[in-house]
Formats: sequence, structure tokens, C-alpha cells
Amino acid sequence: MTTSSSEQGVSLGMPQLPAPAYPDDVRTRLEADAKEIISRYPGSRSALLPLLHLVQSEEGHVTRTGMQFCADMLDLTTAEVTAVATFYTMYRRKPSGDYQVGVCTNTLCAVMGGDAIFESLQEHLGVGNNGTTDDGKITLEHIECNAACDFAPVVMVNWEFFDNQTPETAKRLVDDLRADAQVSPTRGAPLCTFKETARILAGFPDEREGSVDASGSAGPASLIGLRLAKGEVAPARVVHPRDAEAEGESPAGQTSQEGE
Repeated sequence: MTTSSSEQGVSLGMPQLPAPAYPDDVRTRLEADAKEIISRYPGSRSALLPLLHLVQSEEGHVTRTGMQFCADMLDLTTAEVTAVATFYTMYRRKPSGDYQVGVCTNTLCAVMGGDAIFESLQEHLGVGNNGTTDDGKITLEHIECNAACDFAPVVMVNWEFFDNQTPETAKRLVDDLRADAQVSPTRGAPLCTFKETARILAGFPDEREGSVDASGSAGPASLIGLRLAKGEVAPARVVHPRDAEAEGESPAGQTSQEGE
């Protein structure tokens, strides 16, 4: 007696059916946006990255339909579009939450508590890396570097900074997001949903009042090297051994010049 390949759990490698098209009204709207984006570039192929953000803003992730749309607009193959969409981690390949919560687990953040934050959030939310909560609010991921080491450990929500976090503050943060409470980043623009963020990254203006004026910057520790390179003299600082500092003592030889 023989068994069929399906009974044995063997895939025949059948090709996928073509991606379904966007509804006519959605495609018309997206085509108008796509043409505006493409017009900004001397070569249409250069518009692929913002176009992927555009289709991501429609459904919250880059679908096969979105990739086919990008291919059609730029006269590319779906293989060429897929190669780009799968290379960059900012493009989601499956449904994800309204808020992408990224915990930096690179060296400095990890040492300062990033690993503990990530572990506590996994337990608190009941999801693993790249997992999404049942209510569709939060997708949790670890990030290799947020380029904000002087604010370590850092958590980002939809690419906005939440600095100097602890497991307790991070859990309060995600609880507030799930409860639709108002949450303000430590620095940078006001928080918006992931779909709204994707549209801004596609190159369309953020029309929320005050959002353009909001800005974030590197911290003082990050700027010391730049100031020294410009010839500025770094201020002297007092270095206390921790035990002596705790006891209020002033040990000898406490001054050192930064940059020496």
C-alpha cells in the first residue's frame, strides 16, 4: 500500500498563486502617492525604499500585494522587490502591532540593563522576540543598536526614543500603550502608530501640530569627541571613588581632565 505525498507531509513545491490586487479605490490612492514619491528621484528604481514604507503604511506590514504594487510602479520583478524588502528589518513581513517596541540589547545597553528589560517584557507581555500581543497593540523585538549609548538602556517605540529605562518603567510604558494612554517620548516627535510612522518614512509630511518642531539630539557624552575635534577644551571633572563618594569624603587626586 502506498501513501500520497500529502499524507506523508511532503510539499510538492507548487508555486504560489499571484498576489491579490488592491481594491480599485485603494490602488488609485496609492498610485497617486507613489507617483509623487517617484517624481523625487532621477531614476525610478531609487524610489523603492520609500515605496515599501508607503505600502507598509497601508496594511501595517509589507504584503505580497504591496510588493507586487511596488514592482508594477517601478517596472521591477517581484524578486527584485522581495530581495530589498527582506533585507531591511524596518519592513515587516507579517502582521504586527500598532506599536513596535524595540529594546536595545547591544553591548552597552545590555550591560546597563537592556537584557533584563527585554526578558521582563517578554514575560510581562507573554510574547517572544518579534511576537505580537493578542490585542494587536504591541510587537516586541530586540534591536542591536539604537545609536543612543549615552542614554542606555534605551527602548524605542515606533522609532521614537524612551531613554534610561528600567524593567519597571518599560512595563509601565507598554501597559500605557495597551490602554491607549497618552505616552510621550523622552525626546523627538510625539508618538504615533506604526502605520502613521511608515507614511512619514515614505516621505510625506507629518501634519500633526508641533511634531515638526519637536526634535531629539545626542547627549553630552556623545558630543565630547566632536567638541574636542573642534578645538574646544573639555571641562575638568571630579572623579570620586564610589565608596568615598558615598561617605562624603574628598579623596586626594580627585581631579582629572577629560580628553587627556
